Amino acid sequence: MSPTQVIVVVLVVLVVAALVAVAVVAGRRRALKRRFGPEYDRAVAEKDSRTAAERELRDRERRHAELELTPLTPEARARYAAAWEELQVRFVDSPAETVGDADELVSRLIADRGYPTGDFSDQIAHLSVEHARTLTHYRDAHEIRLRNERGEASTEELRQALVHYRALFADLLGEEPVGHRPPEQRHPDSPHDVTTR
Repeated sequence: MSPTQVIVVVLVVLVVAALVAVAVVAGRRRALKRRFGPEYDRAVAEKDSRTAAERELRDRERRHAELELTPLTPEARARYAAAWEELQVRFVDSPAETVGDADELVSRLIADRGYPTGDFSDQIAHLSVEHARTLTHYRDAHEIRLRNERGEASTEELRQALVHYRALFADLLGEEPVGHRPPEQRHPDSPHDVTTR
């Protein structure tokens, strides 16, 4: 083989290797986007580069694989659904307190499923691997709960927080805890209060 032919063969091999590498990276990227959904875009926006965000998401997958997650028994699922239904009923009379109780109930469910419940950002990272599609709800609920603790949340915001908590709660539970309507507010001019069941 002439030196020119060797150079051409080496160049072809390098081009093929580069194309394979690009295809592998694109495949991994698609897999991460599919798995993490909106959480992928959020990670990319928060990190210095797409590579750093993807490294973080792969690290989340690795840490998630180390968890010992457990499915809920039918009895536990029924207890959680009943507890959620009771929260929705109590919302009418004490929305501020109920949002705090909803946060505690969601945290208990997270713990019972086997996820760590310490730092909120760690919680989000662990949950993002299997529950990425409902994390925006959880973040929004958490933010409203914090504003509620400062006395800055309106009743409508508290209702929204309960709706947001419910999204993650149902995702973790594996089913809707009760009917599909959010809790209703008390209307002073109506003769009877209506609560969602």
